[in-house]
Amino acid sequence: MSDLRFVEPDGGPALGDWLHVHNSVIPTHLLSLDDARDRARRHTLEVAYLGDVLVGCSTLRPPADGTRTATVIARVLAGHRGRGYGEALYARGLARAHELGAEVIETVALAANEAGLRFAHRHGFVETERYRLPGDTVEWVDLRLA
Repeated sequence: MSDLRFVEPDGGPALGDWLHVHNSVIPTHLLSLDDARDRARRHTLEVAYLGDVLVGCSTLRPPADGTRTATVIARVLAGHRGRGYGEALYARGLARAHELGAEVIETVALAANEAGLRFAHRHGFVETERYRLPGDTVEWVDLRLA
């Protein structure tokens, strides 16, 4: 995995790559490029490449409003799963969350994303809530690191 590199998108191609991974992994909640730009302003985004090949992305929602809670989300394209890339993305997001003062770590996944839920459970997350967003038909799962 020595060729794995991480880029914080500042617009341009890397932001498009982040958006591509997000929309591929979460096809029930498609974002536009404007949505991605908004998230890049509010959150820490990273894109992971194996050499020049796009493999995944992450989102860190930092602690806000006086809370000590951060949300770390790692996403890996289907053809690259099971090789440790999600682990690397998650570890980087977790380290950054702690640097920003987070004491509580959460994540979120689609209920239908069995691989993502298994990943979260293997890393010590426990389910805290299941819900549907207004007007949405898919179920989301919030998890907290125990």
